[in-house]
Amino acid sequence: MNKYWKERKLWNEKIEAMSEEEMRELQWKGLKKQLKYDYENSIYYREKFRGAGLIPQDIRSFEDFQRLPLITKEEHRKVQQESLERFGHPYGLITCAPIEKIVRISSTSGTTGIPTLYTLTKHDVEVVNEMHARKYWRSGLRPGHIVLQALSLSMFTGGLPLSDGIQAMGLCCVPVGMEGGTQRIIDFLLLTRPQALIATPSFGEYLIEKAPSLTGMEAKDLGIRWFFCAAEPGGGIPAVRERLRKGFNARIFDHTGGGHAFHGICCGDEKHRGMHFISPDHCILELIDTETKKPMEMVDGAIGEMVFTFIDWEGGPFLRYVLGDILQIFTKPCECGFPGIRFNILGRGDDMLIVKGVNIYPSAIKDAVNRFHPKTTGVFKILLDQPGPLVKPPLKLRLEYGGSVKQEERETLKEEIKKYMKDYLRVNPEIELVPFDSILIETGATGKVKLIEIINKDNGMV
Repeated sequence: MNKYWKERKLWNEKIEAMSEEEMRELQWKGLKKQLKYDYENSIYYREKFRGAGLIPQDIRSFEDFQRLPLITKEEHRKVQQESLERFGHPYGLITCAPIEKIVRISSTSGTTGIPTLYTLTKHDVEVVNEMHARKYWRSGLRPGHIVLQALSLSMFTGGLPLSDGIQAMGLCCVPVGMEGGTQRIIDFLLLTRPQALIATPSFGEYLIEKAPSLTGMEAKDLGIRWFFCAAEPGGGIPAVRERLRKGFNARIFDHTGGGHAFHGICCGDEKHRGMHFISPDHCILELIDTETKKPMEMVDGAIGEMVFTFIDWEGGPFLRYVLGDILQIFTKPCECGFPGIRFNILGRGDDMLIVKGVNIYPSAIKDAVNRFHPKTTGVFKILLDQPGPLVKPPLKLRLEYGGSVKQEERETLKEEIKKYMKDYLRVNPEIELVPFDSILIETGATGKVKLIEIINKDNGMV
């Protein structure tokens, strides 16, 4: 291995090692340029400015910038639909670059109707590739390593854009994809012998459990030394991280960021201290109060709804965009020595459930259930009589008990879980225990596990 590669800890040392003051200055310079670009090149953004009584020259501080209105995914989709009706395509209102400069269109996952589209120019693709390189370089991956990509390879932002970024930094990518099915992923694991695997945490746990029967060897003998969690909660849950670490004998990384400008990755240590925000030069990150939608101060431990703005972006730059994720921010220096803020994604605002006035996210329930492993497998479903967020108590859970749990022990296990959730989550659930492998895990195109089911009283489930 090249000695410089081995010693260099950061992919882009000039940017990633900047002080907070230097980065703020760089962000402000980029933001002013981006706002002018958005105003001049997007019909939609020009109308948003005018609706707020502003022009780009009026924005003289970050506080002025926060006078611009928020944009939601729902509004974004409506704008795309309006563009379809007016121009015959969805790019006529938000997209800033001319269509001849657009080289990639990606989509979010999990939407109904018209999906949320990301439009990128060649420049934007290079920005995304840079962000992926920053993440994987920090993890210790270097040219010569082989990475198997077992997330979606379809239109989704974590699909081919992720594979392209891996290749662009000089790594060898094996883009199998979740759509190919488990057996195909297994076949290419054995054939190409990657050192790194990118997948959902639930697939990693499944592979650990099934590896002996599917491959004839334990998961830790497959040669995976880096496991990158993505697309669902789990990478930040201590019990899940520990099972993955021991199961693969690998370093476990929680990370996020697909074909857009918001990217983060954790340190890879046994203790999870949040994901380092590694793209501040291309993304302004804000927190807003989930109820009032007012800006929050970015102080250590703050929890709010994430808002982001792309800077140095040509295609479809998002401006004060509310994605729906609930973040907790950490501003104190990290023990790993890498600079900048860190964050945890606590859940999605539209996934939040309210039980007798208590707000709870599926990720918190997942954490609680996993604390009882191996008495539980970690697989569970939240069963609702109707779509949330309001839940008529009690909160109903169906979860798998471990293979070693005897029949006479199950009632005690159920009571232990209920007590833990009552003490720490402030909910008193109704729990149904079922045997291992009896809960169907629907993953869809992206590999994400569906944790919530709506129960129909006539036929049991919709």
